[in-house]
Amino acid sequence: MDNTGGAINRLQFLKQLGLSGSALLAFYCVGSLSACSKAEDTVTPLSADGVTLDLSSSAFSGLKTVGNYAYSGNILVAHIKNGSYIAVSKICTHEGSTVRYVASADNLYCPEHGAQYTTSGTVTQRPATRSLTQYKTTLSNDGNSLLITNA
Repeated sequence: MDNTGGAINRLQFLKQLGLSGSALLAFYCVGSLSACSKAEDTVTPLSADGVTLDLSSSAFSGLKTVGNYAYSGNILVAHIKNGSYIAVSKICTHEGSTVRYVASADNLYCPEHGAQYTTSGTVTQRPATRSLTQYKTTLSNDGNSLLITNA
């Protein structure tokens, strides 16, 4: 409440505490690191050997079915409609939320703010403006392992 008995908003309250704009920004960033970090900073290139997924394991066996997807670290792997596998960063380039594969639309979707991407990671609907990092996938001859490497 202010001196007259009326309610004050958050900004007025913080100003009364004597916090400047830069102090407020620092306070906000410390309180919520993800709000001040860049999504691109969370994508790490794979080692030269890449990552191999065991498609016969319970964690990834669902990937043998077209339309399914799974996460491996910061990578989303999906068995898309055309029968091929894709691997892209699971981190939305807008604010760092986790994207999902939508089989019915055959695209990638961020449920946080509605950004959409093609299966190659290209933005098709804002608010995201940068593509997802795309990785190369190679299915083994026996179909039981999937190698993911830098594109």
